[in-house]
Amino acid sequence: MIGQRELTVEDYKRILRRRIWVLLLPVALLSAGAYLVALSLPARFKSETIIVVEGPAVDPAIVKPIAGGDPNQRLATMREEILSRTRLQQIVEKFDLYRDEVNRRPMEELVARLRSTIDVSAVRPMDRTNANGLPGFTIGVTAPQPQLAQRICTEITSMFLQQSVILTERKATDQTDFLTRELEAAKGKLNDQDQMLAEFQKRYAGTLPEEAQTNFSLLSGLASQLDSETQALNRDQQNKLLLESALSQQIASAKLSQTASNPDTVSRQITALQDQLATLRLRYTDDHPDVVKLKTEISRLQQKMHEDAATNSQTASANDSTGLTVDTPAIQQLRAQLRQIDFTIRDRVERQTKLQQQINRVQGKLEMAPAVQQQYKALTRDYQTALNIYNELLKKQSDSEMSRELVRRQQGEQFRVLDPPSLPQEPTFPNRKLFALGGLAGGLGIGLTIAFLLESQDTTMRTDRDIELLLKLPVLALIPAAEITKGSRTNGRDSTFEAPGLKTAANSAKLNIGV
Repeated sequence: MIGQRELTVEDYKRILRRRIWVLLLPVALLSAGAYLVALSLPARFKSETIIVVEGPAVDPAIVKPIAGGDPNQRLATMREEILSRTRLQQIVEKFDLYRDEVNRRPMEELVARLRSTIDVSAVRPMDRTNANGLPGFTIGVTAPQPQLAQRICTEITSMFLQQSVILTERKATDQTDFLTRELEAAKGKLNDQDQMLAEFQKRYAGTLPEEAQTNFSLLSGLASQLDSETQALNRDQQNKLLLESALSQQIASAKLSQTASNPDTVSRQITALQDQLATLRLRYTDDHPDVVKLKTEISRLQQKMHEDAATNSQTASANDSTGLTVDTPAIQQLRAQLRQIDFTIRDRVERQTKLQQQINRVQGKLEMAPAVQQQYKALTRDYQTALNIYNELLKKQSDSEMSRELVRRQQGEQFRVLDPPSLPQEPTFPNRKLFALGGLAGGLGIGLTIAFLLESQDTTMRTDRDIELLLKLPVLALIPAAEITKGSRTNGRDSTFEAPGLKTAANSAKLNIGV
């Protein structure tokens, strides 16, 4: 009746007493069976070793290690290479594994079986931010004999160490060779850019952006020189006019003296009258009679002097036509001065022309500057880019050379065996204790299941609560169990009997009606 009401602790105790053998028998049988199975299975021994990754001997800030990258990825790569068919087949042949099956099974199957006995796993998360220490991994090999497991584990460990060195040296060599080739290519591009820039600077010399300020200063200086030359040329031309006038007067005076006609007297008179006129103007106005008289006299003398000069000129022309020459020291001196000033004027004109040409060239350079500057910027930018790439590759190539040298000296990042492959003393499989405990747990579960099924099918009413639950009526009285014993038989039956429908309960006298 366990399905009709809630069970108490007393109910469970009574069930345990009734079903004790149902529980113990499966536990005993399954435990013994599991242990016997464990004894019959072939023993397997596991040899393990721990390999740690040692950091480089030189600080990575000084020489960048060549290995680099994700250690998990490196470990996975080496694991795939070492556990490849070629490597494992060598181990199978070296240790004469599976000798009874070599001729009956393909090598791929034997290699796969050996691979399943090898376990490579990380000791801890293999990253550079791990504060617990250097990363590492374990290698475990399972074999039928402990010595064989240790030998295979030693061989696998040796392969990992060798493969680590080979991979590191190969990566260092490949990286250095790659950077060397890239450096040569970058150097060629840099030389091309350098040549183009040199040709451009040679072609547009004087119009480059850095020469613009120089051109402005040069233009300003040339303009100042041209202005100075122009002013000096004007002064020389004026002096030439004065010298020519003085020479003409000297020639005219000389010729006049030869013809007994001297205009110097009239000139002195005019000068004297002009002085008197200036004195009178200090005291009188221009309308004063004395001032007017002096002006009239000066005009008359000037007219007379012009007439005399014209007459002298005609006379000089006549003398020239007749071959008459006048050559006095004063005239010679004036002519020498005229020749000198003519030479100076020609020289200044030539310098003025050259300065103007230079100014025109500088102005042309300044006009070309914007277009040249744009092209120059493009060339300079390309050259600077090529130079930066070359310098960066040169630094990387130098770092790679140092890293490769570090690897050659075995001072870089490398694997080190922390614990040598162990010689197992006890088999790792099968674990007989674990098998026995498993049988015990299984037997207990089966026993509990059988007991539950038996109790769920049992409809016997053993307590007053079962009666109340079934009849839904309260119990009015309890009849104690009665046991009648007689020494004779009645109708051929034993006289000792238990009243039908009554059973004795421990330490209680309650009526139990069997249904």
